[in-house]
Amino acid sequence: MIKKEIKIFYSEDWRDYELLDTGEGEKLERFGQYVFVRPHEDAVWLKCSTPSVEQMWKKADGKFWSSKVGAKAGWKMNNNRGESSIKKWEMEYRGIKFLATPTPFRHLGFFPEQASHWDFIEETIKDALNSRGRTSREPEVRPLEFLNLFGYTGVASLFALRAGAEVTHLDASKQTLNWAKENEKLNSDQFAQGQSLRVIEDDAIKFLEREAKRGNKYDAIIMDPPKFGRGPKGEIWKIEEMLPKLLVQMRKVLSDQPLFVILTSYAIDSSSLSLGYALEEAMKDFKGSVEAGELCVLEKSNNRLISLANTAVWSALPK
Repeated sequence: MIKKEIKIFYSEDWRDYELLDTGEGEKLERFGQYVFVRPHEDAVWLKCSTPSVEQMWKKADGKFWSSKVGAKAGWKMNNNRGESSIKKWEMEYRGIKFLATPTPFRHLGFFPEQASHWDFIEETIKDALNSRGRTSREPEVRPLEFLNLFGYTGVASLFALRAGAEVTHLDASKQTLNWAKENEKLNSDQFAQGQSLRVIEDDAIKFLEREAKRGNKYDAIIMDPPKFGRGPKGEIWKIEEMLPKLLVQMRKVLSDQPLFVILTSYAIDSSSLSLGYALEEAMKDFKGSVEAGELCVLEKSNNRLISLANTAVWSALPK
C-alpha cells in the first residue's frame, strides 16, 4: 500500500553542487567552478537581498532564458573567465565522477536532486547482494539485474554498477548514450574487473515488449520518463498517454522477487500522489510499499528545501 505521508527526498552530501538562492521564477546554482541562473517557475517569492547573494546573481557565468519570459530561449554566457565557450567539466558525488555542460534543454547533464535516489540504489543493491551471499547455497550467487529506462547520461547506472549489479542502460538518444559511456570511462577504477554497462539505444516500450518475449527479467528498475520525446525511429512519446502503457510493460519484465522500482517525473507536477497511485497499481501483486514524495535540494541562502520533481518508490517488504 502507499504510505499516507508525503516523503521529502534530499541529500546533504553534495560538495560540487549548491543551490545558492531562488526567487522571482529563477534559481541560482553552483556546478563545480561555474555558477548559473536557470528558470524555476515555482519560485514565487523574492530573491535573497543580502549584498553577497545579489552579487552572485549579477556575476553568474551564464543564464538560461526561457521562451516564457519573451526573450530568445537558450543560454547566454557572461564570459567572466575569458572563455569563449564552456565545455564539459568533471563533477563528483560520493566518489562517482560525471561530466557536466550546459545543454540546449536547460539541463547540465544530470539532476542534482536525484542524489538521494543514487544513495538508495547503491545501498539497497549492496544489502541485497550481501544477503544473497550469506544465504545462497548455490556455487555462484545469481546476478542482480538493474534496468535504467530513459537513462540519460548514466549517473544512476554508475551507482548501481558500483554496488555490484548487472546494469542495462537504455535511452533513445545516441548522443546521450555516448555521454553515458564517457562517464563510465571516468569511473573505471570504481568497478570490479569485467563490469560494464549494457548500453542500448531504443524506444523504452518497444524494448520492454521485446524483453518480455525473450523472458528477460530485472530485479530493480528506475524510470524518469519525459513529458514529450521521440524514439530512435521517430516514435512519439507523450507521458499522459504512454505512462500507463509503460508501467504495464515494466511489470512484465520484473523478476519474481523484485527489489525496488523508482518512478520520477518532471512532467506530472500536480502531485506526487499521482505517481504513487500509478506505481502502487502496477506493483499490486508484489509484497511491498510505495513512498510518494518530492525530490528536493537544500537552498543555501535561506536553509529551506526546494522541491524540483515528484517521485514514487516501491520497495519490497523485508523478509
